[in-house]
Amino acid sequence: MRGHGRMQITKLVLGRDVVFLLDGSDGTRSGFPAMRDFVQRVVETLSVDDNKDRVSVVQYSRDPAVQFYLNTYTTKGEILDTVRGLRHKGGRPLNTGAALQYLRDNVFTASAGSRRLEGVPQVLILLCGGKSFDSVDAPASALKQLGVLIFAIGTRSSDSRELQNISHDPSTALSVSEFTDLPSTAHHLVRVSSPAHFFKGFTSLSSCLFSVDSAKKDIVFLLDGSDGTRNGFPAMLDFVERVVEKLNVGENNDRVSVVQYGRDAEVHFYLNTYTTREDIVDSVRGLRHRGGRPLNTGAALQYVRDNVFTNSSGSRRLQGVPQMLILLNGGRSFDNVDTPASALKQQGIFVIGIGTRSSDIRELQKISYDPSLALSVSEFTDLPGIQEQLSSAMNTVVVRATPMTPTVTVQVVNIEVMGRDVVFLLDGSDGTRSGFPAMRDFVQRVVETLSVDDNKDRVSVVQYSRDPAVQFYLNTYTTKGEILDTVRGLRHKGGRPLNTGAALQYLRDNVFTASAGSRRLEGVPQVLILLCGGKSFDSVDAPASALKQLGVLIFAIGTRSSDSRELQNISHDPSTALSTAHHLVRVSSPAHFFKGFTSLSSCLFSVDSAKKDIVFLLDGSDGTRNGFPAMLDFVERVVEKLNVGENNDRVSVVQYGRDAEVHFYLNTYTTREDIVDSVRGLRHRGGRPLNTGAALQYVRDNVFTNSSGSRRLQGVPQMLILLNGGRSFDNVDTPASALKQQGIFVIGIGTRSSDIRELQKISYDPSLALSLKMSQIFCPLVEKKPVGRDVVFLLDGSDGTRSGFPAMRDFVQRVVETLSVDDNKDRVSVVQYSRDPAVQFYLNTYTTKGEILDTVRGLRHKGGRPLNTGAALQYLRDNVFTASAGSRRLEGVPQVLILLCGGKSFDSVDAPASALKQLGVLIFAIGTRSSDSRELQNISHDPSTALSVSEFTDLPKSPTVLVDSAKKDIVFLLDGSDGTRNGFPAMLDFVERVVKKLNVGENNDRVSVVQYGRDAEVHFYLNTYTTREDIVDSVRGLRHRGGRPLNTGAALQYVRDNVFTNSSGSRRLQGVPQMLILLNGGRSFDNVDTPASALKQQGIFVIGIGTRSSDIRELQKISYDPSLALSVSEFTDLPGIQEQLSSAMNTVVVRATPMTPTVTVGRDVVFLLDGSDGTRSGFPAMRDFVQRVVETLSVDDNKDRVSVVQYSRDPAVQFYLNTYTTKGEILDTVRGLRHKGGRPLNTGAALQYLRDNVFTASAGSRRLEGVPQVLILLCGGKSFDSVDAPASALKQLGVLIFAIGTRSSDSRELQNISHDPSTALSVSEFTDLPSVQQQLQSSVEAVVIDVTPESPTDIVFLLDGSDGTRNGFPAMLDFVERVVKKLNVGENNDRVSVVQYGRDAEVHFYLNTYTTREDIVDSVRGLRHRGGRPLNTGAALQYVRDNVFTNSSGSRRLQGVPQMLILLNGGRSFDNVDTPASALKQQGIFVIGIGTRSSDIRELQKISYDPSLALSVSEFTDLPGIQEQLSSAMNTVVVRATPMTPTVTVEKKPVGRDVVFLLDGSDGTRSGFPAMRDFVQRVVETLSVDDNKDRVSVVQYSRDPAVQFYLNTYTTKGEILDTVRGLRHKGGRPLNTGAALQYLRDNVFTASAGSRRLEGVPQVLILLCGGKSFDSVDAPASALKQLGVLIFAIGTRSSDSRELQNISHDPSTALSVSEFTDLPSVQQQLQSSVEAVVIDVTPESPTVLGMLTSMTSCLRACLTCFTYTEQKR
Repeated sequence: MRGHGRMQITKLVLGRDVVFLLDGSDGTRSGFPAMRDFVQRVVETLSVDDNKDRVSVVQYSRDPAVQFYLNTYTTKGEILDTVRGLRHKGGRPLNTGAALQYLRDNVFTASAGSRRLEGVPQVLILLCGGKSFDSVDAPASALKQLGVLIFAIGTRSSDSRELQNISHDPSTALSVSEFTDLPSTAHHLVRVSSPAHFFKGFTSLSSCLFSVDSAKKDIVFLLDGSDGTRNGFPAMLDFVERVVEKLNVGENNDRVSVVQYGRDAEVHFYLNTYTTREDIVDSVRGLRHRGGRPLNTGAALQYVRDNVFTNSSGSRRLQGVPQMLILLNGGRSFDNVDTPASALKQQGIFVIGIGTRSSDIRELQKISYDPSLALSVSEFTDLPGIQEQLSSAMNTVVVRATPMTPTVTVQVVNIEVMGRDVVFLLDGSDGTRSGFPAMRDFVQRVVETLSVDDNKDRVSVVQYSRDPAVQFYLNTYTTKGEILDTVRGLRHKGGRPLNTGAALQYLRDNVFTASAGSRRLEGVPQVLILLCGGKSFDSVDAPASALKQLGVLIFAIGTRSSDSRELQNISHDPSTALSTAHHLVRVSSPAHFFKGFTSLSSCLFSVDSAKKDIVFLLDGSDGTRNGFPAMLDFVERVVEKLNVGENNDRVSVVQYGRDAEVHFYLNTYTTREDIVDSVRGLRHRGGRPLNTGAALQYVRDNVFTNSSGSRRLQGVPQMLILLNGGRSFDNVDTPASALKQQGIFVIGIGTRSSDIRELQKISYDPSLALSLKMSQIFCPLVEKKPVGRDVVFLLDGSDGTRSGFPAMRDFVQRVVETLSVDDNKDRVSVVQYSRDPAVQFYLNTYTTKGEILDTVRGLRHKGGRPLNTGAALQYLRDNVFTASAGSRRLEGVPQVLILLCGGKSFDSVDAPASALKQLGVLIFAIGTRSSDSRELQNISHDPSTALSVSEFTDLPKSPTVLVDSAKKDIVFLLDGSDGTRNGFPAMLDFVERVVKKLNVGENNDRVSVVQYGRDAEVHFYLNTYTTREDIVDSVRGLRHRGGRPLNTGAALQYVRDNVFTNSSGSRRLQGVPQMLILLNGGRSFDNVDTPASALKQQGIFVIGIGTRSSDIRELQKISYDPSLALSVSEFTDLPGIQEQLSSAMNTVVVRATPMTPTVTVGRDVVFLLDGSDGTRSGFPAMRDFVQRVVETLSVDDNKDRVSVVQYSRDPAVQFYLNTYTTKGEILDTVRGLRHKGGRPLNTGAALQYLRDNVFTASAGSRRLEGVPQVLILLCGGKSFDSVDAPASALKQLGVLIFAIGTRSSDSRELQNISHDPSTALSVSEFTDLPSVQQQLQSSVEAVVIDVTPESPTDIVFLLDGSDGTRNGFPAMLDFVERVVKKLNVGENNDRVSVVQYGRDAEVHFYLNTYTTREDIVDSVRGLRHRGGRPLNTGAALQYVRDNVFTNSSGSRRLQGVPQMLILLNGGRSFDNVDTPASALKQQGIFVIGIGTRSSDIRELQKISYDPSLALSVSEFTDLPGIQEQLSSAMNTVVVRATPMTPTVTVEKKPVGRDVVFLLDGSDGTRSGFPAMRDFVQRVVETLSVDDNKDRVSVVQYSRDPAVQFYLNTYTTKGEILDTVRGLRHKGGRPLNTGAALQYLRDNVFTASAGSRRLEGVPQVLILLCGGKSFDSVDAPASALKQLGVLIFAIGTRSSDSRELQNISHDPSTALSVSEFTDLPSVQQQLQSSVEAVVIDVTPESPTVLGMLTSMTSCLRACLTCFTYTEQKR
C-alpha cells in the first residue's frame, strides 16, 4: 500500500448507556421487588467503574420520575445501593408513550449523561406490566430514530403487540407470566438477563445498535467501472462474489445490491431484486465493465443514497437494519465527494472505501464512515489480501450517531472600494417640467463619479408620474459612456397625479431584482435616489417600508413643493431627506451618499461584557508562504490586547489549505503567554487547492462547539477572524450562511489576491470584508451603552381637542424636563394625529433637551376628523419605533409610548395596540371624560395604567410616574437544602433588606418567595401581598425546609411554570420586567441548562448569587448574563454585594424577545399508469381510456393541461403538463405509448415522484395559481412498497386522486390512495374500463364542482349608499332583487345578507335573518337610501369581514360553504381598500366588484377576488346589461379555500359531542355549589354517553384549575353521574377564569385527554361562573374559539356580564341567573342553544366538497371547465 502500508484495524473499547424504564403503576406493586432484583443482576454484569458503561433508572405510571441519570453515579456500588432502595411509585393510568417521550427529551441527552453524540450505543430496557393508556407509536419511533435499541419485557397483563411496536426489533419483545418469573425464563430470558447477550452485538456490525439477535444487513457494492479500471474489473467481481458467499442471503436476512459507475451510475440489481445467494452470484458473474469518463464518485454516492438506500429499492434502514456501502474505487473523483459522503453518514450508512494506488487515500478517508475504514491495495488483483481486513472492519464498526466531519479549507480577502447598485427615481409629472433639465444634470454629475466600467457600480433610471417608466435597468448598460448618453437624451414624461407610492412598489418588484441586474443577493449595497417635486397622491408608507426591509438605502430629495414629512418617511433615515439648495450642493457630491460604506459604523452587535470567544482561521496554502509570518504577527498583536482567561477572552487558531487543522482550541490555553508562545511556534502547512468553504464548515462543526470551549450557548459573543490570501476552490455560500445563522461574527481580511466578493459573502456584513486595525474592530464590542428610554408622545389633534391642546403641550414639556436627553440616555419623539398621523419630530431628530422643548412649545393643533387611533398606533409601529427613525429597541433600550386621547376611536385599536405590545412597547394611555375608558385599557400595556382626567387641563403636574417603568415582578428563589441550614437566616435578612427598598404595591413592585431543595415550595405568590409590611412579616416567619439532593434545575422550571404566570400575579404579558434572584449554596444535582434557557427565552432576568460552595459556572449559565452571577464567601457576607445587586437590578433592560386561492377555469390532469409486467395485456385498454378522457378536455385554449406517467419499479414521465399545448399533440403521443414492463410495482414511490417532480411549477402545474390538480391512477396490482405517506403528501397539496383498479389490485390500498374512499373504482379487467367511465365522471364532478345553486352559497350584497348614489339606488335594489330571485334560498341552501354603507356601514339583515326568498325580496324593497359622506369602502369591507362573514351572523365559511360578496359601488373610496380587500381574499371570500363611470376601476380590480371579476356599467340603471356577466362570474368561481384534502360526506354519521363543564369553585360559590352539581347531573342525563357518542369532562377552578375527570376517564353515564354526585367544593381565591380557560385549551381539549376535535366531533364548553375574573379572559377565550370550541357561559348577578359575553362563542348565548339555585330556569334555553350550534357543524350540514350524491352527470361536464355554462346542459 503506497504511503500507508497495511492498515491495522484495531478493536475499539466499547461502552453502553443503559436506561431501565420500570412500570411503577398500581398494577405492578407486587411485582416491583422482582423488577428491582432484575435491574441489580444486569447492573452487576456492566463495566461502570472504568466509565465504559453508564446506567439510569426511570420509574413511571401517569408521569415518569427519574431515579437517577446516566451521569449521576460513576461507580457500580453507588448504582446498586440506589437500586436496592427504590420504592414503588404507584399511580394510574399507565402512560408508556409519555414516558418514552420523556426519555427521548430528558434522559437520552448530553446534559443527562448520554454519550449518543460520541457514538456510544444507547440501550433502553423496558419492564412493563400493562397496556398503555396513551399511544406509544410516535415516541417509540422517535427513540429508534435517535438510534436507541429498545428491549421490551412484559407480563401476561401487557399488550404483546404494543411491546413489539416499542422494541427495536419485534422478535426481541419478551414476555413472562409475572415479573417474579424474570430470572427463570431460561431459554428466552437468559438472552436478556445475561447482559452478554444484550451487548454481544456491539462488537460486530451485524447487530450493532439495531438487532441483537439477527445478523441481517443491507449491503450495497459500488464498483468503479470507469475507463481506468478495465483491467481490474474481473478482480472486483471475484471479490464481490467471495464476500457474498459468506453472507446469509434472504428476504429477512442479508440483502445485496450492486451498482456500477463512471460518469454516472447504473444499478445492476436492487436490494429487493434477489433473495438467494445463488441468484446474486449468477448476476455478478454476468456483469460487464461499462467504461466511460470522467469518474464522478460524488454523484455516484448521491445516487445510491437517493435511489438504492430507499424503501422502494428494498432498503430496511427505517426498520433499523444496518446499512453498509462497500466502495471499490480506482481513481480520484472528478467531482466533489464531501456533501454526498456527509449525507450518507447522516443517514447512518456505514461506508467502507477500498482503493488502489491510483486512488486518493484522503478522499477515501472522507468517504468512509471512519477514516480507519479506508482500506487500500496496490492493484485490484490484491483484493483477496484484505478480505480479512474487510471482515474485521465490518465486524468492528462502531455506530457513531453524528456524521464524520468532512475535510475543510479556507480563504481570505482584500480591501477594495465596494460596488453599488444605484437607482434614480425621477419625478416626471406635470409639475416638474421646468425643473427636469436640472434633474437630468444632477444624475449625470453623480454617474460621473461612479465606477461603472469595471463592473463595480451599476445604474438604473426610472421616471414616473401616474405610472413608472423604466428608462434603463441595472443590467442594460455596462459602460459609463452608454449611461451618460442615455441620460442626456431623457425626455420629460408628464402626466398626473403623482403616485410616488406606486413607483416605489414598482421598483421593489421590478428593478431591485436579480433579473433586472440587482446584485442584492450577492451582498452589493442597494441605493435609491429619489428626486421628487410634489406630494404623492397615494400612500408611500408601505412601499417605502418594503424597500427598507429589502435593505435598500433611500435618499429622498425634494423641493419646496414637496411634503418634507413624506420625504422623511421614505428615506432610510429621516435625517437624509434633503430639500434646500445648500443641501443639494452636498448631494451633488456622491461622496456624501456613500461615506457610510467605507466604515464599520457599528459592529452589528454590542455586548455589555468584554468576554468573547475568538477563532483565527489562517490561510496556510501554497500562496501565502511569504505572508505567513506577517499573519502570525497580526494574531500576536491582537492577542496581546485581549483579556485572556477561562472566564474572560478565549482564543483558538486554525490553519487551512486543502483541509483544516486546529493548532489549539478555545479551551486549550487560559493565559495570554501560552497563546502567544504557541502562535510563535506555528509553521506554514502549505498545500493546495484552497478550500475555504470546507474550512468554514470545519470550524463551525469542530471549534465553535461546547466540547471545544465555545461558550456560544451561554451567550458569549463568538468571533471568527479569517486571514485569506486567495480565491476559494470550493463554494463558500452554505458554510458562510451556517456560521451567520449561529450568530458567529465573521470578519474577513484579504490581500489583493483574494476575491473581495467572496470575502463579503463570508463576512457577517459585507462592510466587514476589509483590512482594519484590530482596535477598530474590538472597540464597539466592549463599549458599554447608557441605560435610557425612547419616549414617544402620541397626541390627539382632532377637532374635539382644540381647546385642550395647550394643556397637552404643557404636559409634554413637563415630562421632557425630567428626562436625560443631553447625555443620549433618553430620546423623544412627538406625533400628532386625527384622521392620519403626522410626525412632529422623530426619536433621532433632536439630541438636546433644548431643541425638543423649543419644538414642543411651537406645536400647532392639527385638526381634522374622524379620530383614527388604531391607524396612528399602527403607524408608530411601522415608522417610529424603528431603527431608521431612531428607536434603539433592538439594542435593548425600553420603548415607552404616552398617548393623550380625547375621544373614542373611529377605527379598531385592538390589533395595532397588540402589535406594539409584542414589540415590547410600554403604553400609557391618558383620556378625558369624552374618551372610551375600555378602549384606553385595551391600548395600555396594563389596564391599571390607563388614566383618566375630566379635561386635559387636569393633567398631572408630576408626570414622571408615567415614564418610570420601575415597576417589577421580583421572585426570590432560596436554597433551603441541608447545606444551607446555617446560612438561611442571613438569606432572609438579605431578602428583607432588598424588599425594604422596593416600592411595593399592586400596581408597583410585586414580590414572591420560593424555597427549594429536592423540590420547590411557594411561600407566597406575586399577587398574595400588596404591602411591604405584609411581605416582610411573611419573610420573617419562614422556616428552613432542609432536604436533598439540591435540584436547582427543577426549581427554575417550577418558578417558570408556576410563579411567572398570569394567575400567580406575573405581569410579564403586560410588559412589566420580570426578575428572579437566586440565592444558592451548592452545585445542583440535576441539569440547569434547559430551564435556565427557558427563563431567558421568556425574558426573565435572572441574577444568581452563590457562595464558595456553589458552582460559579453553573451560576453563570443560570444568570441572564454571566456578569450577573455574583458570589460571596458565606451568606453572612451578602450585605457586601447589596450595592452590586442594586446596580444589576437598575440596569436590567427590558429586551423584548423579539396563498391566496384564485378564481380560475381549467384543470391540471395527470394520468398515472401501471406499466408493470402484470398489466401487459391490459395496457392497450388503458391507453384507449386516456384518449377518451383527453377528448373531452379543453386543451387548445390552455384551460386544461395533461401529463402521463407510466411506472413499475420506477416511474417514467411520458410527457409533462407543459410539454404539449394542443389536444392533437397529446392524443398522438398517447396513441404511441409502449408498455414499460418491470417489477416490482412501487406505487408509493410513483406517487412520491409525482409530488416532487410533476405537480410542480417547473413541470407545468398551476397549483399555486389555484388551478385544481387531478390525478387519475390506473393500477393493476398491489404495491410492493407503502402508499400511505406519499398519498397523504399529495392530498396535503390539494391533489384530487381517483384510483381505478382491477381484481388483482388491493381495494383497501386504492381507497387509501383516493382522496375519498368511496371514489376508488374497480373493474374486472382494464378492458372493462368503459363501464366505469361514467362513474368516474360523476365522482370527479362531485368534488371539482361549480358553484351553482345546487351547492349552497352565502352571498352578501354591499351597497354604496353615499350621497353620490341617491339617483341610482332604486336601480341597485332592482338588481339585488333580480339576483335573489334566481337563488335557491333556504337555511341549508343559499343565504343572503344586505349591507349599506357610506361613511360607515349598516347591516339591513344578516345571513341567518331570513330563510325564504320572499322575505328577502320584501326586505330589499323596503330599503331606504342612507346618504352621507365621505365614501369609506375600505372600512365597509373590513366591517363585513368582521361582522357579517362570521359564524354568529350565519356564515357557513368554516363548514366549507362558498362565501361571496357583491359590491355595488358608485365612486372612489376616501379611505384605503388594500388591507381589507386582501383580508377578504385570505379568508377565501369571492368578491365581485361592480362600479359605474364614477368608480375607480383600478380600485375595483384590487377589491375583486380576481381583476377580471371587476365589472362596470355607465350608470346603475344599466345593471341589467351585466346580469349575464355576473351570473357567469358567480358560476365559474372554483372554491379553493385551502390546500387541505377535500372532505366528502356520503353518509350520515352519528352526531356526538365532547362536553366540558368548567365550574367556579372559588370561595364565593360555596353556597351555590350544590345547585351547580345538580345542574351538571341534569345535563348529563340528556347525553348519549353509553354508545360513545357523547363524552364528558368536569373541571373545577378558583386560583388554579383542578380536573375532576377527563373526557376519556369514563365511558358510561352511570360512572359520570356517580362522580359528579361526589364532587366537593374546591374553595380558594382569587378567581382566575382566564388561566382556567387556557388550561382547558392546553390540557383538556386535547387528543390525549380524550378530545375528538381532530375527528370533527363538536367541542362544547359550559362555564358556570359566580364572579368577575381576577385575570384577563380575552386571549384564552379567543384561543379556545380558534380551536372551534363552542363556549356557553352562565353567570349570576355577581358575575361580569360583559366578560361572559366575551367568553361565549356568541354574545347572545351568554346566560344569567340571579343565583345558581335558579339554574333550572335556563336549562332548556342552554339545551336549545347547544343543539342549534352543534347541529350546524355536523356532517349533515352541506359543504362545498360534500355533494357526492349525484353520480349521473358526465366527465366532460367536470373536466371541460368549471364554468356553469353550456357544458352544464
